[in-house]
Amino acid sequence: MSSSSSTKPRVAVLDDYQEAAFKHADWSRVQALTQVRVFTSAFSNDPADRAKLIEELKPFEIICTMRERTRFPAEVLSQLPNLKLLTTTAMGNASIDIAAARDAGIVVSGTGYNPGGTNEHNWALLMTVARNLVREHNNTARGGAQWQTSVPTRLGYKTLGVVGLGNLGTSTANIGKAFNMNVQAWSPNLTKERADQAGVKFVTFKEEFFATSIHSIHIVLAPGTVNLVTYKELSAMKPTAFLINTSRGPIINEEDLVRALKEHKIQGAGLDVFNVEPLPLDHPLRTLDNVTLSPHVGYVDDNMYKVFWGETVENILSYLGGTPKRVIAPRSRP
Repeated sequence: MSSSSSTKPRVAVLDDYQEAAFKHADWSRVQALTQVRVFTSAFSNDPADRAKLIEELKPFEIICTMRERTRFPAEVLSQLPNLKLLTTTAMGNASIDIAAARDAGIVVSGTGYNPGGTNEHNWALLMTVARNLVREHNNTARGGAQWQTSVPTRLGYKTLGVVGLGNLGTSTANIGKAFNMNVQAWSPNLTKERADQAGVKFVTFKEEFFATSIHSIHIVLAPGTVNLVTYKELSAMKPTAFLINTSRGPIINEEDLVRALKEHKIQGAGLDVFNVEPLPLDHPLRTLDNVTLSPHVGYVDDNMYKVFWGETVENILSYLGGTPKRVIAPRSRP
C-alpha cells in the first residue's frame, strides 16, 4: 500500500456526537494506514435528504457507524461505489440492510455489546421522574423564591409494571423488588412460566396491566410492537402513573403520549428514545414540564465505548489485513 495520503483508503467515522471515538480507543495504526474523517453532527434520515448523505459519503472505502443512528437502506448502499467495509457497534443494527450490503459486496462487521448501562439509566430516569429532581434542581440552582415545590413519589410498595421480561426487563424487575415494589409483567408473548422464573406476577390482559402505577418498557421494536402503547392505554393508567421508555420510541405512540401528558392523564414520563433522533428542536415534548428527556444515552457509557470503538479499530485493521472479522451475516430471506 502506498504511503501517499492520496492513495490511502478513506475512513468516515459517523455520528460521533461526543467526540468519543478517539478517546476510547487507539486509532494510531488506523491513522497510519488510512485517511480518517470524523463526523460529529448527525446526518438526517429523512429520505428527502438522502442525496446529501450519499454525496458526502461517496469517497469513503470504510464507514464506521453507531448502531441505529445514520441509516443505510439498500438505496443508499447501492450509490456508494467505493464502500467496501461498513462497521457498526454491536452485532445487530436495524438501520443497515445487511442483505443489500452483501449483494453489493460490502463487508459489515460488528462489535461486542453489554447492555447493563441501559438498566442503570432506566432507573436513573425513573427515580428522577418520581422524585421531581429536574424541577427541584432548577428551582434550587436558579435561586427561585420557592423552596420545595413538589411532593416526591415513594417507590416502595407501588406497583411496577414491566413490559417484556428479557435480560433488561428482568434486571428492572429485580431492582424493583429491591425497592419493595410489587412487580408485575406483561408483553404480547410473555408466558406465566417465564414470569414465574423471574419471580414476578404474570398479567394476562393488557388492559389490566396498564391500569397501575409505574410502567417501564423493555421490549424489542418489531412490526407487532409499534404503537403498543396508545392513548387508550395511557388513559387507563392512574393519574399518578409514570411511564419510562429506554427501549425504542415507536413502541409508544408519540402523539398520543404528548396528548396524555398535556391532559395530565398520567403524572409524568421519562424518555430516552424517540421516533426521530436527534429529537427535533420544535418537538412538543420539549415544551412539557411533566416529562424528563435524555438523548438516547441509555446504552452509552465508558465501558461500552471501549468495547465499541476498540473493536471497531480491530475490525478496520483486520479488513486492511485481508481477513475481515466479526462479519455480520444477513438473515435468510423469505
